[in-house]
Amino acid sequence: MYMRDLVDKLLKNRILTKEEFIQLISGRTPELSQYLFENARRVREKIYGKDIYIRGLIELTNYCKNDCYYCGIRKSNSNVSRYRLSKEQVLACCRQGYDLGFRTFVLQGGEDPYYHEKRMVDILRTIKQSYPDCAITLSLGENSYQTYAAYREAGADRYLLRHETANPMHYAQLHPDSLTAENRKRCLFDLKRLGFQVGSGFMVGSPYQRAEHLAEDLLFLAELNPHMVGIGPFISHHETPFAKEKNGTLELTLFMLAILRLMFPSLLIPSTTALGTIDPFGREQGILSGANVVMPNLSPLDVREKYMIYDNKIATGLEASEYLDMLKEQMRKIGYEVVVARGDYKQE
Repeated sequence: MYMRDLVDKLLKNRILTKEEFIQLISGRTPELSQYLFENARRVREKIYGKDIYIRGLIELTNYCKNDCYYCGIRKSNSNVSRYRLSKEQVLACCRQGYDLGFRTFVLQGGEDPYYHEKRMVDILRTIKQSYPDCAITLSLGENSYQTYAAYREAGADRYLLRHETANPMHYAQLHPDSLTAENRKRCLFDLKRLGFQVGSGFMVGSPYQRAEHLAEDLLFLAELNPHMVGIGPFISHHETPFAKEKNGTLELTLFMLAILRLMFPSLLIPSTTALGTIDPFGREQGILSGANVVMPNLSPLDVREKYMIYDNKIATGLEASEYLDMLKEQMRKIGYEVVVARGDYKQE
């Protein structure tokens, strides 16, 4: 009964101590998970109803200057077939997405110096002029305050930057010395100051991760108070130093997702591709655990398999319209509805 009391306390206070979070995570059972999921659904539906928001994902580039130990498009992977989308290709993706009902475009990519500030500002302004009723989300990694400010001024509404792990020592075990948890967090607070709707998140089950790391992730997010949080299970890639590491689990990822919903009732939480990759019913289970966003891929078919940040990524061969139809049907079967909307963060 004590574990249920912790869920009730989280529901009431929206925060636990680090020790209580560790207890909750370490002491989870199938029965406790179901209790948590029921509460997460109730909290989410109070604000967002049965609506599921869609984001059109455009994978801009798989070049990356970084060498993160878990990522398939890391700089050191010489077996990647690299690509960059032209401005014209990006606009073609937006056109197709708009016609399909997308009102948010997510431009995601490795940290590629080719897409410098001036080039990105031009792309952003053109998209915003063409589709003024749409939101633009960027997920392009770490940048200076000045660059983020330029993106905001050019029309970017949201920015996704997973902190990956809030513990500096754990962060150092997953990244080369050139990358630090401190700078990652600096970027997130810069983005908030600039008025972006900010998204963060972490990997579940990454190498060396312990329950206390997950508790620290939750406490960091409580400090940041983001608008969006994306979490997914760690999935290994065969061309990385973590090729033989054990993958994260669907079970723990769903548990963490539901905790996030109780902590942040208004949060926009995607049911990620990674969930669908590790379990055929994973994406639906994400929605049933409190998520309210899905992100179909609008990238050209011939580049999708090249943006392989982990092994066996799903739906790389489906046309955007087929993929969207499939998602709509998946959501309908579990009682939810994909809607045409920007899908902005709602204050309680």
